[in-house]
Amino acid sequence: MEIVLLGLYTAALSVLFLFGIHSLVMVYYYVRTSRSPSPQAPPLQEFPMVTVQLPIYNEYYVVERLLRAVCAMEYPRDRLEIQVLDDSTDETTELIARLVQHYRAQGIDIVHLRRNSREGYKAGALRYGLERARGEFIAIFDADFVPRPDFLRKTLPYFADPRVGMVQTRWEHLNEDYSLLTRAQALALDGHFALEQTTRNRAGFFINFNGTAGVWRRACIEDAGNWHTDTLAEDLDLSYRAQLRGWKFVFLNNVTTPAELPVDINALKSQQYRWTKGAVEVARKLLPLLWRSSLPLRIKLEATVHLTSNIVFPFILLVAVLNVPIVVLKNTLSGYDGYFTALSVFVLAAIGTFLFYLYAQRAIHWDWQRRLLFFPIFMAGSMGFAVNNTRAVIEALLGKRTEFVRTPKYNILRSGERWQDKRYAPRRIDPLVFAELLLALYFAVGIGVSLYHAELAALPFQFLFLLGFGSIGLLSLQHALQR
Repeated sequence: MEIVLLGLYTAALSVLFLFGIHSLVMVYYYVRTSRSPSPQAPPLQEFPMVTVQLPIYNEYYVVERLLRAVCAMEYPRDRLEIQVLDDSTDETTELIARLVQHYRAQGIDIVHLRRNSREGYKAGALRYGLERARGEFIAIFDADFVPRPDFLRKTLPYFADPRVGMVQTRWEHLNEDYSLLTRAQALALDGHFALEQTTRNRAGFFINFNGTAGVWRRACIEDAGNWHTDTLAEDLDLSYRAQLRGWKFVFLNNVTTPAELPVDINALKSQQYRWTKGAVEVARKLLPLLWRSSLPLRIKLEATVHLTSNIVFPFILLVAVLNVPIVVLKNTLSGYDGYFTALSVFVLAAIGTFLFYLYAQRAIHWDWQRRLLFFPIFMAGSMGFAVNNTRAVIEALLGKRTEFVRTPKYNILRSGERWQDKRYAPRRIDPLVFAELLLALYFAVGIGVSLYHAELAALPFQFLFLLGFGSIGLLSLQHALQR
């Protein structure tokens, strides 16, 4: 039995180690390409026809803010078309109708489009709108985003290169300081944009459209096969299909689009589930096509890691569960000293992850040292999401289809504002919450076991597991009960 446990533990650690080392690879490419000039384009001289698509589903609290921002864009009115792709089933539809009438009276070309069903969810809505769009370029914004007036003037010049099919901007955060939960989210997203997207783009790897705050060349969407509805990550899916067709993408780290972060842990869990499951679905769908292509090996390898990175969650969960019995085995078995000494090499993965977020914060924030103080909280939270996201990975691998559940937003921007009395927040308690709380209890016992055996090296990780599963579980329960 001990051989089986040690084998499983080593295998799980090895997977986490490989993805942790990939963080070091990203840091290496980031440093190596840091002297590369940022993408530059001349000022916009001509004004092509642009369609702005706003996919909406029951967004009563934020849709007015979105339409106000989009209608204030600095772009010739006769060259701008705005589509409100409304799949709502509540009062949001009436609110949109009033807003559209108001802005049309001001001479703005804005249309309110409704479908007979929500078939295909967001991807279906975007495809429906594209069939009716007049624009050569398609800008897309989710309901919780607030594009700046100069967004189109700063992004469209990069399409002067006819090979460019998509331009993505970096997300900023309207309510980062609302709570520890939003600060941890901001840290994670900053890592993705400021380091991951930037580095991949500079080094010539594939990047992805993030579903919003970007602009597509219409010809690119159509050439790549249009929006597909067979995954929960329609943005990642189309991104890879387009780049496999030879289209070039541009990421602009210096052009930002503010957005609202989820303030409810259960809404965040829903978002994380969708992102995790969608990415694995895209991996299943496109990895064979990727490896049959003539792309260089380094691009294939990086793209594979990109598409499969979410499979770490089952292995995080496995390492967590096995950690306590491994402590017991280490202190009761003889003859394995060399094995347990060798396990120390896996600490390099944690170092790689820390450096990844350090460079990301330093790249975009003057107070990056203060922000890094939240790194342990972020790490613990990432571990705590392992139960939620493992379910998403398993369902994706099994091919189980689920609906697109959008992440509710409430126009909550400042600390102290209440979201609990607003509509849309999840009202049921997910049974997996009790699994998270049981794991927290398990690690409380595990800490006692490690102290008994004086196994001090295990304590930092067990404290992180306790904090992660305990905080995610308790906060999930608290937010659900507050509803």
